Amino acid sequence: MKQKIIRLLRKRILILDGATGTELQKRGMPAGVCPEVWCIRNPGVIQEIHAAYRSAGSDIVYTCSFGANRLKLIQYGFKDVREINRKLAVLARRAVGNKTLVAGDIGPTGRFVEPFGDLPFEDAVSIFKEQIKGLLDGGVDLFVIETMMDIQEARAALIAVREITDHFTIVTMTYETDGRTLNGTDPATALITLQSLGADAVGCNCSTGPDAMVSFISAMKPYATVPLVAKPNAGMPKLVRKESVFDMGSGDFASFGKQLAGAGASLIGGCCGTTPEHIKSLKDEISDATVILPVRKSLSAVSSARGFRSFDHGSPVAIVGERINPTGKKALQQDLLEGRTSVVRQMAKEQEMQGADLLDVNVGVHGIDESNAIKKVIHLLATTTPLPLVIDSPNVKTVEVALRVYPGRALLNSISGEKEKMKKLLPVAAKYGSMFVLLPVTDTEVPETAERRKIIVRKVFKAAKKFGFSKEDVVVDGLVMTVASKPRAVLEALKTVAWCTDRFRCRTILGLSNVSYGMPERKWMNVGFMSMAQASGLTMAIANPAEREIMNVKMAGNVFMQKDRDALSYIRHFSEMRGEDSSAIPREHVSPEQKVFGAILEGNRDDIVSMMDAAIASGKKPSRLVNKVMIPAIVRVGELFDQRKYFLPQLIASAEAMKTALSHLEPCLRSSGETRKGKGAVILATVKGDIHDIGKNIVALMLRNHGYEIIDLGKDVPARVIVEAIKDTHPVVVGLSALMTTTMERMREVVDLARAGGYRCPFIVGGAVVTKAYARSIDAVYAKDGVEAVRVINRLLRSTKTYNA
Repeated sequence: MKQKIIRLLRKRILILDGATGTELQKRGMPAGVCPEVWCIRNPGVIQEIHAAYRSAGSDIVYTCSFGANRLKLIQYGFKDVREINRKLAVLARRAVGNKTLVAGDIGPTGRFVEPFGDLPFEDAVSIFKEQIKGLLDGGVDLFVIETMMDIQEARAALIAVREITDHFTIVTMTYETDGRTLNGTDPATALITLQSLGADAVGCNCSTGPDAMVSFISAMKPYATVPLVAKPNAGMPKLVRKESVFDMGSGDFASFGKQLAGAGASLIGGCCGTTPEHIKSLKDEISDATVILPVRKSLSAVSSARGFRSFDHGSPVAIVGERINPTGKKALQQDLLEGRTSVVRQMAKEQEMQGADLLDVNVGVHGIDESNAIKKVIHLLATTTPLPLVIDSPNVKTVEVALRVYPGRALLNSISGEKEKMKKLLPVAAKYGSMFVLLPVTDTEVPETAERRKIIVRKVFKAAKKFGFSKEDVVVDGLVMTVASKPRAVLEALKTVAWCTDRFRCRTILGLSNVSYGMPERKWMNVGFMSMAQASGLTMAIANPAEREIMNVKMAGNVFMQKDRDALSYIRHFSEMRGEDSSAIPREHVSPEQKVFGAILEGNRDDIVSMMDAAIASGKKPSRLVNKVMIPAIVRVGELFDQRKYFLPQLIASAEAMKTALSHLEPCLRSSGETRKGKGAVILATVKGDIHDIGKNIVALMLRNHGYEIIDLGKDVPARVIVEAIKDTHPVVVGLSALMTTTMERMREVVDLARAGGYRCPFIVGGAVVTKAYARSIDAVYAKDGVEAVRVINRLLRSTKTYNA
């Protein structure tokens, strides 16, 4: 079946189905029920919808199993995940027959996966496997993993599929209006991560209307090795007669079909608000559109959760920051052995600021549990730097742990011609889609000449091809040795680099400092070698980006090699250098208060307590630390979040650091009589019928840090329970959350019931489908996220001192 789908995609654009949830509502599904179980109990309704999409021209119809995972079903009291999914797949197949393809639909769990949330990665994989097995039992033809906000959750679902079956698998992410997920992943970065991990088609769904989605598809197209997918909403929701609706008609929706196809989408359908009529119009509109096949068969690129770096032959030389390696670094060794990441955090930040393009990560210390250490470090770096990582370890277990949990496409350093290394590491690298450094040594030889290295490169690549690797995935180490003992070392390394670039056509890497070992004034040898390597076609260099000479020569070399158009990067680099403040305070001279401020800004939970203690020991009053340091720091975090310089992981990390600091300070505040004055109680609740609470929990965390007492009623909370809590606790504000259009109206019920009871407290509302217009219509105020919620509530309390309770 997989090959059949691939052949179809070479011939024409495939039409997907449209919305299911809004169609179920039209046909009488009550708000607050479990949609998947309701469909099983009302099979005729969902089969009618599936059949309508088939008749409208859908080539692929999704099962109604979007939320049929363990975490969501348990909220409604259901546990038989596998059987529920099997039944939903059977219903879809009976509705559409054998000529229409049935895709097993897998949606998010409703929780962020580590390192971006509290759901352990392996738990997420296990949860998705339960669902996958049921859908396979029901006979699905392919899988679709959709509406993912978290790249790590998408990875977990895709790994779950791949560890069970080779069925054709589509993965689609959902993006904010600025073109990034809540965690900061852009479309091209997500594409690079997911296609390398084994997705057969990648794209986006929900997110926006079709007009904005064109730009998302266009951003992905230059890097795509797989077909692209577009499943936009019928416009954006609008308030019509007190209801949120998608008002883009089928004709207007379909008119964007050719633009989506022209941008590169070859699987196109509809999401929220679309109907069988939308799909029929879409099919008619693009019936004569030409399918645009991927322009690449492979891609030389790595990615993190928030960015990527490609290595086309015309790309500038990339610098791999070498410092996160404990060899010869006692402070880093001690930090790692103690299970801390403070030094790693600082090294990563400094190298990023100094111009590194990637970060090499090695945690090998005698006596350490290397697998646990690499996992902890990757979790830290995934949330603190956008730079892609190079996984540097000779330990196969460590490599597999790292590649499995890393939320991007990594570069593995390295796989050599040693038999055991090839046997064990090639399948691991292939499974997780990493690029790898090919080290041209064998069990018996460290070749001194370029000719011998060529033989080993060909041998290793021949083995790698059997696992699906192309030359785009391989980075050959030119294997430079010190000229102190090997006078021809530089020439042989340069010959190797030139051959790889011009003849073999793969990427190359060199460890610059190796060449000068044992020589005086090493930096000049390193700089000279860098310049010669660039001229030979070097792709990337492992170096310390703090060495200005290396970075400056690199910038000049990129201009000379015509890899810096109009010398723009060169000019910017030296303009920034001239603008640097030479009077900047050295790190060791930063005051205790500045360290506390910086720890909150960076989300440094490891060191915040010791920094607080140092500040108090220096004579700073706890109350001053709270009001003059910590509160301004968390406010600055909010500003960076608003500016999209910080994303959800950074926001949460900073808020958690603030929470840790406040908890530590409470005894000091009490003993000194400086107890922090509270701003009042805030009730938070996700309304009846809605089991999503990620946004609400973030709002709670932010408000606590700003001095509010939080009364969290949880999720799926009836209106009467919320109003009883208002009566009992007299909150200064009530916050309501809803993610779905089907539950949003429950907000109105809560407000109306409270007003009928005479309670005049302000209401603040938020959630994916909620708008300012809707909030105004129910006598509430809108906040788009936790940062804005703090500002809105502060403003409300300034203007509303009391209310009639």
